[in-house]
Amino acid sequence: MMTRRNAIKATALASAACAAAWPGRSQPAAPAVSAAPAATGPFTLPPLPYAYDALEPHLDQLTMQIHHDKHHQAYVTGLNKAVTGHPELEKLSVEELVRGLNGLPEGVRTVVQNMGGGHYNHWLFWQMMKPGGGGEPKGELAGAIDKKFNNFAGFTDEFTKAASGRFGSGWAWLVLGPGKELSIESSANQDSPLAAGKPVLLGIDVWEHAYYLKYQNRRPDYIAAFFKLINWDFVADRYNKLKV
Repeated sequence: MMTRRNAIKATALASAACAAAWPGRSQPAAPAVSAAPAATGPFTLPPLPYAYDALEPHLDQLTMQIHHDKHHQAYVTGLNKAVTGHPELEKLSVEELVRGLNGLPEGVRTVVQNMGGGHYNHWLFWQMMKPGGGGEPKGELAGAIDKKFNNFAGFTDEFTKAASGRFGSGWAWLVLGPGKELSIESSANQDSPLAAGKPVLLGIDVWEHAYYLKYQNRRPDYIAAFFKLINWDFVADRYNKLKV
């Protein structure tokens, strides 16, 4: 007899191939891990590429469910409200909105910064992790990390410092900066380095809602667990596409 939990896992496997679809305009419905509400605008909540409990024991099922279904959905809803009445903005993808943030109308810029940034950041975040992830990158990305940070341990140390040192809510990032050189930085709230012309390769959400149910105030423990989940194939693929 199939339990509800097994049914969720089976649905997740069916949807994995569709989960990386671009989170821009509404797309044909794909089997979802969760039942997302009907779209009320051009942007939709993409399904998780795995079941809620797939990242156990590093990230717990309840945190993933609330984080995706409540927090991420709130950013999608807020972004749809922000672009309502602006047909020129409704036609853009969320990446285009975030990248062109400084050129947006002043009346919607801050809302798009928060809501569009939240939508874009989380869409990437889910894909930056996977069951059985972790380890170290390979190929050209590994070489670029060694060149910039001396070795993988040097990268881990710098990334951990950026994530643990971000005061309050925000993110830590591995980005592709000027000259296609890797760099690590952090940002507040849902700000994205992309708005400053720096494409994101890897990011960790250090808002408390991302980890508090399991780790309480132990952010360093959550950061250490994140390294055991990183989907280096996804990160390397982004690097290979963006460095050219």
